[in-house]
Amino acid sequence: MNFGQKLMASLVRLLGRLPLGFHRACADAFAWVLRNVLHYREKVLITNISRSFPDMKYDEISKTAKRFYRHFADIYTEAVWNAANHGEKGLKRLHDSHIVELTNVSEINRIFEKAPSVMLLSSHTGNWELFGGLCEFNYTDEPLLVRNENLTVVYKELHSKLWDRVIEEMRLAPLEESGFCGYLETGNILRYAVRHKDEKLFYYFITDQHPYGNSARFELEFMHQNTKAMFGGTSLACKFGFAVMYLRWEIVERGKYKMTFVPICEDASKMTPEEVMAGFYRLLEEDLNKQPWDYLWTHKRWKS
Repeated sequence: MNFGQKLMASLVRLLGRLPLGFHRACADAFAWVLRNVLHYREKVLITNISRSFPDMKYDEISKTAKRFYRHFADIYTEAVWNAANHGEKGLKRLHDSHIVELTNVSEINRIFEKAPSVMLLSSHTGNWELFGGLCEFNYTDEPLLVRNENLTVVYKELHSKLWDRVIEEMRLAPLEESGFCGYLETGNILRYAVRHKDEKLFYYFITDQHPYGNSARFELEFMHQNTKAMFGGTSLACKFGFAVMYLRWEIVERGKYKMTFVPICEDASKMTPEEVMAGFYRLLEEDLNKQPWDYLWTHKRWKS
């Protein structure tokens, strides 16, 4: 890590120590600037929403876009706050905040106990940057069998080394002192999975990006549009017979999320990667129809 990366990471951690209420206020200001001053990717945002919800009236589209900007600002100010949630005090702070609650611990445990490994497919919904705190989001009397040492978080490296390091700082702070070493760039996933095929692991993939590089891809209908999709980790899941689950985020109220892990299949070797991904996109579409603002609509998901 060079000096600039160290300096930025230290600054993010320092800002993260401020109360969550401070970050909420910053999010309000950030959202206003994005929407009214910068008009941040406004054309992409409006185009994606209007094509995905063809029956939505113009005023509904406008309200959805406005709510998107506020949620988008919340995501990154919450991520800055999360950067300070390391060590015993930080983990207690995260747990006591109830910012995220797991809804179906028993089902997660059942699947994880039975399967050789589990692949969790996530999307750009809820606050995906908070996933590193998974083990602090259990408020039931049943212990979560998935532990930090089981986790493998798969990510796509950014072009900017500086921001790549900053995002890592925000994303992995709750895992820092647990000996976590499962932060894996997507290009290394095949070798990693083969090397650890006899270990019970819990893989976390954000898998709704437009296909990049030489990634294997296919097409399907998603949100009323022909959509190019990647297989992501599903090819590995099918090869090794992993269970596959979908991460459902529900925004209960501002700054309060529920995470539900929905089974897609308990043995992916009995399905094709296309069938697994079709199940993922079906569940994602259900969620977007319920909470239309809760997606990264500024992402050029349907670029040609």
